[in-house]
Amino acid sequence: MFGNGTTKPRLGIDLAGGTSITLTAKSTDPKALTKSNMDIAVGIIERRVNGMGVSEAEVQTQGSDTIIVNIPKGGDRQNAADQVGTTAKLFFRPVLAVAPSGLAVPAPTGTPSAGATGTPGATPSAGATAAATGTPSAGASATKQGRPASEALAAEGASPSAAATGAAPSAATGAPSAAATPQTPADLSAAMTQGSVPPELSAAFAALDCSKPEVRAAQTGDEDKAVVACSQKAEKGYYEKLVLGPVAVKGSDVSKAQAGIDTQTGAGWQVQLQFNGTGTDAFAKITGQLATQAPPNNQFAIVLDNQVVSHPEVRGSIPGGSAVITGQFKQSEAQDLANVLGYGALPLEFSKSDITTVSPALGSDQLKAGLVAGLIGMILVVAYSLIYYRGLGLVSIAGLIVSGILTYSIMSLLGSAIGFALNLPAVCGAIVAIGITADSFIVYFERIRDEVREGAPLRPAVQRAWPRARRTILVSDFVSFLCAAVLYVVSVGKVQGFAFTLGLTTALDVVVIFLFTKPLITLLARRKFFLNGHPWSGLDPKRLGARPPLRSSRRRSPSSAAVKEA
Repeated sequence: MFGNGTTKPRLGIDLAGGTSITLTAKSTDPKALTKSNMDIAVGIIERRVNGMGVSEAEVQTQGSDTIIVNIPKGGDRQNAADQVGTTAKLFFRPVLAVAPSGLAVPAPTGTPSAGATGTPGATPSAGATAAATGTPSAGASATKQGRPASEALAAEGASPSAAATGAAPSAATGAPSAAATPQTPADLSAAMTQGSVPPELSAAFAALDCSKPEVRAAQTGDEDKAVVACSQKAEKGYYEKLVLGPVAVKGSDVSKAQAGIDTQTGAGWQVQLQFNGTGTDAFAKITGQLATQAPPNNQFAIVLDNQVVSHPEVRGSIPGGSAVITGQFKQSEAQDLANVLGYGALPLEFSKSDITTVSPALGSDQLKAGLVAGLIGMILVVAYSLIYYRGLGLVSIAGLIVSGILTYSIMSLLGSAIGFALNLPAVCGAIVAIGITADSFIVYFERIRDEVREGAPLRPAVQRAWPRARRTILVSDFVSFLCAAVLYVVSVGKVQGFAFTLGLTTALDVVVIFLFTKPLITLLARRKFFLNGHPWSGLDPKRLGARPPLRSSRRRSPSSAAVKEA
């Protein structure tokens, strides 16, 4: 635990404060409630929650049809409750204009810029954008997006004469013209804009700064109108802002999307799409229109919840109801894109079955109450052990301490490893575990006392009592663990926290009794304090009512003892 640097367990919503939303999936097709579909839905919901600016939110599945969304304190709980669980909106929109966003303006110099001379200042990027085609493409055609920034400046920002002839800067000033050297990031972005921006969106497009995460997350727009949007990945070293046309194809028209390797050209990973009847006609129409346009108007944007996931190029009309998106995809990137596209075909709807909001103050009070309850339970067990078992009670206390340390350490590690959060039911499970651990000690102590009552010396009594106590402890712990496992499988929500903690502490009880309690008692049996039956040892033969051993009992043959043991 200390080596990993995780010294505190993660606290659940009911202890730390926040909002917990339970979503139940419904579908007219029972076969749609599969693990893969639920995992895709989790990814979409997580993307949506993070898009609200909520940090450290948790989205996870429980059972076969339930998703739990935990939003910690400080998040926009009301907005999250309104948005989480609503059906995600997937659209295909044509791209009208593209421009970089948030680029730093180069310092002005007395020499002509690369845009004025027409000499590129950098090599073109190698196929940064994906291409949507009916068949896998063999190569990427040159576009304006593939050119360096200086060349784009020359083509878009400089005057025709300067771009064509490479005229020198003004002789009177000896400095580049204002058109060739933008003074602000907005000027630079405007100079590098490709495509045409509708007049009604020119102000919003110019003011859009996609380098800010909060701006990229807060995108909205109507289906029937052109909108401005941001790319979600800085694939070229910077984010891009886009103007998107009205929705051309809806995500509900996608019947299937899957990632695979291009076996014909060996170009790498690609995403294969299939559309239904409505989507086939709409997609063939829009791709036929886009294929005749110059970049960037030959691109269509894949928009999920008003966020641009990708904007590949179209090289030709794509009839037949199927398409392939190619590009320099990694396996994970292709699978993520396929999951996003496939979500439009998921026949799942989610209903909010439970929404619980806990204030940080109430969560702190509940945590203190749980700790006080555990402390009271520990004190009662310790007092009972010392009063009834005296010296042996110290062994019980040491075992409880070891079990508590192990439980705390494992919970802390599980918090960072698998996202385990300690909630109030989990605290209850840990308190119940105190009794389970003490019960194992009592079983072993009573077996030892039974042997002492029969007249056996302490050291043989410890060894004889262990096999019988071991079987009883294992059976008892197995029953407790089985109950915890069944409860964990059939329950959902916070009850699983109780079942998980109960099962964990039950398993640790076996470890403690075998690897700590038994060896410790074996060592203590050699000490005179216990060996001679001191009145405060808890093993005083007189107080236990021991009787002298019978002669016949000492002459029992090994075979008869083995039969009795069996």
